[in-house]
Amino acid sequence: MKELLEDLTRSELKVLAVQLGGKSSVADLLSVNRSSVTRWSTKELPDTNNRIRITSLVLVLQSLHKVFEPETAKQWLLGINAFLGNQRPVDFIRQGRISEVIAAIEQTDLGGYA
Repeated sequence: MKELLEDLTRSELKVLAVQLGGKSSVADLLSVNRSSVTRWSTKELPDTNNRIRITSLVLVLQSLHKVFEPETAKQWLLGINAFLGNQRPVDFIRQGRISEVIAAIEQTDLGGYA
């Protein structure tokens, strides 16, 4: 089971690094040191909270890429969002509030106004 989690986490980190422009960007979005992302990518399994944040970030990016081009999706994550009370989606992800971010993406896609 641990090997499966390690493989899954490494795959998710690889996808994030490609989509976000490198491990430094992944570390910034997760609010961790770049060295942590490097360790997780090669030899160490992140703690449960960080595994959830990694998986959540992958899910959010998949949803965003249905609505935006990759660079715009990254800007959306870092920008102020009216659907999230004028807060940044990335901060919600860090807090584990993924359903609210997904709802904001859906509202944006539907052309809703906050």
